Amino acid sequence: MKLPIDFKNKYRELMGEVESEKFFDSFDNEITHGFRINPLKEKVIDENLSKPIKYTEFGYYGKINGKSVNHQSGAIYSQEPSAMFVGEVAKPQLNEKVLDLCAAPGGKSTHLISYMHNTGLLVSNEIDYKRSKVLTENVERFGATNTVVTNSDPKTLAKKLPNFFDRILVDAPCSGEGMFRKNPDAMDYWNLDYPVECAKRQREILIEANKMLRPGGELIYSTCTFAPEEDEQIIAWLVDNFDYSIDVINKTDNMNDGRPEWADNNPDLQNCVRLFPHNFNGEGHFIAKLTKPNSEIESKKLKPFKLTQLSKEQTELLNEFINLTFKTSPKFTNLVCFGDELFVLPNEVPDLSKIKISRLGLHLGTFKKKRFEPSYALSLAVKPDQISKVLPISEEEWQKYVHGETLSVDPSLEKGWYLLTCQGQGIGFSKVVNSVAKNFFPKGLRFAIKKD
Repeated sequence: MKLPIDFKNKYRELMGEVESEKFFDSFDNEITHGFRINPLKEKVIDENLSKPIKYTEFGYYGKINGKSVNHQSGAIYSQEPSAMFVGEVAKPQLNEKVLDLCAAPGGKSTHLISYMHNTGLLVSNEIDYKRSKVLTENVERFGATNTVVTNSDPKTLAKKLPNFFDRILVDAPCSGEGMFRKNPDAMDYWNLDYPVECAKRQREILIEANKMLRPGGELIYSTCTFAPEEDEQIIAWLVDNFDYSIDVINKTDNMNDGRPEWADNNPDLQNCVRLFPHNFNGEGHFIAKLTKPNSEIESKKLKPFKLTQLSKEQTELLNEFINLTFKTSPKFTNLVCFGDELFVLPNEVPDLSKIKISRLGLHLGTFKKKRFEPSYALSLAVKPDQISKVLPISEEEWQKYVHGETLSVDPSLEKGWYLLTCQGQGIGFSKVVNSVAKNFFPKGLRFAIKKD
């Protein structure tokens, strides 16, 4: 790979002649692919799980098919192996309030959800509108019920959510040097001054993140760049300006310490992690975990999100659907209606007025004339054993379903809503009427499988 001359000169000076040549040579190595399995879903079949990634509970080496039952159902998620270590370091506890501040396309958010098991609250934010839509789709496919996806800038969030979160992940927008091998186009906009420009934006983001993290809370900072200006020097700045302590991260043999000499020589910078492609089987990453100092400032009690009082008719339609669909009626509390669309909020969602929202918890479905129509999101969030009417389909029928076609079914099948399953995974709701399973797969997500 033809690396920029200024890039090579910079890292030759930083790393020395011997290490820098190994570093440069690694850009010609093959890209390593990986994926995670989703613990919220049924057991995965028809996937090669023979190469587990030892530093994360859910990760495996290998390339997956994006047009497969496992992927469409959210049972697996494609993610580059070094990026998986960010979620592993963040590793939230059950029932925490967590913020993923720069979250698209959703790899790290879905990893956080894996550890939270849909408890607590995850606010997954992306400032770019189009990228927030991709984030919403990925969170929905994963079966998240504890997640609110927002589409706001950090300053707006900080005004509404002071000292609110137990844990914040900032996977900061960066110069992308660690992705040169995977995405060579990143070299086109790289220049010697670009890391400094990115570091300015990273400091602005972290100033707002600091406002939202409760005293004693944890901040996880990561980039996919090698630039000291965006890595050790940013952490040194955090310590100097906000008195954070740098926590130790357990490393495997192929992970490198942070380099204090690339910043202010604070020895605690060694606690950070550098993933270099000449040592580690993955792309370039930098990760730090920090703790905010405790203070005697009491957290301000935030107003709760205003819930919706359903009309008598809406309540009857919803209860009728629940009673006919679920084996045991779930207790859907924290209900909110936007027009005819019904959502159930995670617990502890505060007032989010003036914050742009892409996904408000779990979309249950839509009130229509004399009926309640379940959402695609609900079909991905429930487990088949929770549903009274389940219709297993073949992979061939699944291909028709994701293409938008109706399915023929046994004439003796009782009419009503069914959860379609394939390979044991829930893949969508269908309404059976007169020997036909109607197609409710979202039009914007439909795709065709090419025949060999």
